Amino acid sequence: MNFQRGVQHEQPEVSLIPLIDVVLVIIIFLMLTTTFTRISGLQINLPTGDGEPSETRPQEISVAVTPAGDVLVNGRAVGARDVVSIAKALGQAVPADNQDPVVVINADARAAHQSVIDVMQAAQRAGLAQITFAIQTPEQ
Repeated sequence: MNFQRGVQHEQPEVSLIPLIDVVLVIIIFLMLTTTFTRISGLQINLPTGDGEPSETRPQEISVAVTPAGDVLVNGRAVGARDVVSIAKALGQAVPADNQDPVVVINADARAAHQSVIDVMQAAQRAGLAQITFAIQTPEQ
């Protein structure tokens, strides 16, 4: 029984304008609070070649950095952790017949970043320009 003959029920409407306003305010808030940092890095373009790999390996100086920050050059512990002591140990590890050996840095994943930078600075002080890092490939 319909006692209200002239009254029609309106369909509910969803207004998108307040929703758009809220989304724009959130976007503006995120744009204002976000910090953009530029990470400076080396852009290195390595040369390519078709030659066969060399059978001889260059002379290597192995430098290990422990999680505690201790440095070992060719398996021998360096007394102090400062750059001068590490550079002295690297200079003593250079063989007489090879003028430009490769410094291989074996740093533990938990080693402090400063310890690795100290080793790199010590290699620069010792006149060793070729530095590489040893990594471990993940097991399948």
